[in-house]
Amino acid sequence: MTRMTRTEGNSLPGERAGGDLISDYDFDLPARLVAQHPAEVRSSSRCYFCTQASSDATEAPFHSIADRLRGDELLVVNDTRVLPARIRCRRSSGGAVEAFMLRPLGAGRWQAWLSPSRRIKAGECLETSGPPLTVIERRGSGWVVDLGPEEVLEKIGEVPLPPYIHRTEEELRQDGLDRERYQTIFAHHGGAVAAPTAGLHFDETVIEKLQSKGVQIVRVTLHVGPGTFRPIEADVIQDHRVDPEWFSVSSETRSALVKARDDGRKIIAVGTTSLRVLESIGPFKAGPDIESETDLTILPGHPFDHVDGLITNFHLPRSSLLVLVCSFLGRIETLSIYQRAIEAGFRFYS
Repeated sequence: MTRMTRTEGNSLPGERAGGDLISDYDFDLPARLVAQHPAEVRSSSRCYFCTQASSDATEAPFHSIADRLRGDELLVVNDTRVLPARIRCRRSSGGAVEAFMLRPLGAGRWQAWLSPSRRIKAGECLETSGPPLTVIERRGSGWVVDLGPEEVLEKIGEVPLPPYIHRTEEELRQDGLDRERYQTIFAHHGGAVAAPTAGLHFDETVIEKLQSKGVQIVRVTLHVGPGTFRPIEADVIQDHRVDPEWFSVSSETRSALVKARDDGRKIIAVGTTSLRVLESIGPFKAGPDIESETDLTILPGHPFDHVDGLITNFHLPRSSLLVLVCSFLGRIETLSIYQRAIEAGFRFYS
């Protein structure tokens, strides 16, 4: 979808236009439409192509995306790699704890998220199916733990599938397909607990078509955290903040962004994660690599200074990701497309 300036809707004088309450971002989705397994061919997914210049949205398979572009666009993808980050732990008291390993810190230590964590104390050892996990200290919204090198995680960790994807115990023991397909073809830098799902639809054939047409593809990294699955609990969306997530932008990507802007070429974010990175780094200018955290919460009225287009999946109701997409395209337009997709039997979410 590509963006142009447009008003929110057609409310009457004195009538609330909508968009400030989380209830404005709710919709009913039949459970049968929540996809439980990946499409056989990544790029065969159905999608809508749309712009704010028109209320119309055209249905087409994703692999036709190259036909929808002029050929001089710059696509920005997220090259984070999903770690087998979910570890089932047990406290000495017998209580179950789930650990999500967010990113390595060196010397066998990891930034992690523990749940439930209310009674967890620094110095505590949690049993796993392999080496024990030692809790070192609280840090920010998570914990620092000692597990050992990434090889340990690869051996005892599970693919942290979203909570709306259900697997039997037997399927979890045979998670080879999930380990392969719950990664984008761009995946390189390990650190995410969830895939940047818009990138899941790209395959080598699509990449070849895009590049042969002249479309440039550059990379950023944002390690998706567990907060991506958290619904907005505040009634007023302005009271919500997304959890901080680590990102990096290379000097090469920074230079490519500057050149695209100077040349008047459109910049298209592949996924909400790439979009949040681009909107977090300030004015485009050449320079060294950037490494930082962003808690940028995109709400209606955000100016979108750096992104002209967005490729995105259909998101959970009442989620910050849905609010972001509605802020980009327009709430009424977005929810209308969601309803049309439901009626057409689209596969939803990851």
